[in-house]
Amino acid sequence: MTNRNSPHLADAARGLYHVFVRDLIVPCSIGIYDFEKEAPQNVCVNIDLAVHDAVSSVDDEHENIVCYEKVADGAREIMTRGHINLVETLAEEVAAMCLTNDRVCSVRVRIEKPDILPDAASVGVEIERLNKAK
Repeated sequence: MTNRNSPHLADAARGLYHVFVRDLIVPCSIGIYDFEKEAPQNVCVNIDLAVHDAVSSVDDEHENIVCYEKVADGAREIMTRGHINLVETLAEEVAAMCLTNDRVCSVRVRIEKPDILPDAASVGVEIERLNKAK
């Protein structure tokens, strides 16, 4: 049975839809080990925003939406401004950036480092944060 109050589902009754960025690969200086500080490594980012607006009210106008391009650009800017020690820190910064938009009810951010363990596809962290104003 589906929980209709879940922020993870598009929900017409609550006026929720989702904006997402999948598998954004950005070279990033990240990690606590010396070898990770020597050169950027590829980091994969997934972002899912639960947005409180009726999609039918956007009137086919760009300024009436939460723009996935701005979300991706914001994540890229965070990832390229300087060294970050922890994937958890990166995830928190990306989530905080997304929650500056009042229409965003919640954000889920997944940060993966695909080239760290030779016997794993990737390692990383996933967080979810709620917009306290909603």
